[in-house]
Amino acid sequence: MTTLHQYIPLFLRIALGTSLLSAVADRFGFWGSNANWGNWQNFVAYTHTLTFYLPDALTQTAAVTATLLEIAFGTLLIAGYKTRFTATGTGFLLLGFAISMALSVGIKATLDYSVWVGSAAGFLLSTVNNNFFSIDNLFKNQHHEHKS
Repeated sequence: MTTLHQYIPLFLRIALGTSLLSAVADRFGFWGSNANWGNWQNFVAYTHTLTFYLPDALTQTAAVTATLLEIAFGTLLIAGYKTRFTATGTGFLLLGFAISMALSVGIKATLDYSVWVGSAAGFLLSTVNNNFFSIDNLFKNQHHEHKS
């Protein structure tokens, strides 16, 4: 029997995962006129602003790395696969964004984009023991059935 309490981690996984994937979609122009960046070049320029402490030659690498992590973490969170690891990674990724944003464009931007909340949500999700409606839970149940 399911309870409302069991759906909360599912909601959190979907909210975090879709937020990450939405940011990726934005930098590839999928949001059209509703975009923050709207294209890859604008995202790389923003990455350069956030990573002012890195050599210019690493800006593109930082943009690609952030994008690949967001795609991987977003997809894995929605699927509920390796949730503890993925949620922790998401927490650290968003914490890194929050710190870089605070240092480069100011604290207000971090609050407007809720990166502190996203980071905290990732860390909180990493503490959940049972992720209802997840691949992790499916494997856990299959493992228990084989032991019986």
